[in-house]
Amino acid sequence: MIERAYNVPLRREFLKVPRYKRAKTAVNALKRFLHKHMKSEEIFIGKKLNEQIWEKGMRNPPHHVSIGVVKEDDGKVYAELSGFKYEKPLTEEDTKKAEKEKTELKKGETKIKEELKELEQKTEKIKEEKARKGEEKEKKIEKLEKREELEEKKIKPGEKIPEKQDKKRKENIHG
Repeated sequence: MIERAYNVPLRREFLKVPRYKRAKTAVNALKRFLHKHMKSEEIFIGKKLNEQIWEKGMRNPPHHVSIGVVKEDDGKVYAELSGFKYEKPLTEEDTKKAEKEKTELKKGETKIKEELKELEQKTEKIKEEKARKGEEKEKKIEKLEKREELEEKKIKPGEKIPEKQDKKRKENIHG
């Protein structure tokens, strides 16, 4: 693997063509420069470098560009603007893998959502059970209180409470 940095002059080449072809000619001049200096046929220009050339439109490309070039062992040359690394485009296999991962993530998300729903249902059931237990405890407490009242009044649990007599007694006492 060979790494080099170049300052590529583009002006001499793009001044030879009409204005509307200048940026395209600048790209071709860049490729010819790299072919000559890196001794390779397979040349790839990076995204940032291409944007730099086309930034001011097709009629006004930059006069020169500073680039970093990497030549792989298989003879492929990757050029990118200085300070940036060349990002290789995704192949079909990579895109298929990414799609599979996305579908797996979606399946996992749906499983998690289902588990959340189940847990929420369980928590609701538990809350209902606690509420029932609380009501049962309140009923037991009320029964105990009634028993204590009955014991105070000396009435057995099976007998009826003479309410009318109690009211009359209370009225007589208070009034």
